[in-house]
Amino acid sequence: MSRVRAAFHDPAGTRYGIPTFWWRGAPDGYATRRQLRNRGLCPGGQPVAAQVLWAGVGGIRAAYLYRLDLARPKRTASPAVLAALASAMRARKTCPTCRAVRPYVISRSLGECVPCAYPEVSA
Repeated sequence: MSRVRAAFHDPAGTRYGIPTFWWRGAPDGYATRRQLRNRGLCPGGQPVAAQVLWAGVGGIRAAYLYRLDLARPKRTASPAVLAALASAMRARKTCPTCRAVRPYVISRSLGECVPCAYPEVSA
């Protein structure tokens, strides 16, 4: 085991307070938030169970691990929430000047769509 890996190997949690493993050294049964999300799960209010430490750009980096057996399924948006989000995006894509719905979000700095903001260029 290299010195770097030995410095980050603390499965009992005596040195860092929680069980600590090196990069790609965590045992089965733990997952990061991203790994949970890819499986359709979320931490579900559980505390951080362990961490992975590695020497990265800018110093020592950390990734927190959660137990898979305590993870819960992700919440799914209801049809009403999805409709509200679609309505909000449609409002952000509607030009206040010409009332056209554009395929892009209207820039706040312009305040209107590109053809309305620059009529000499689009003509």
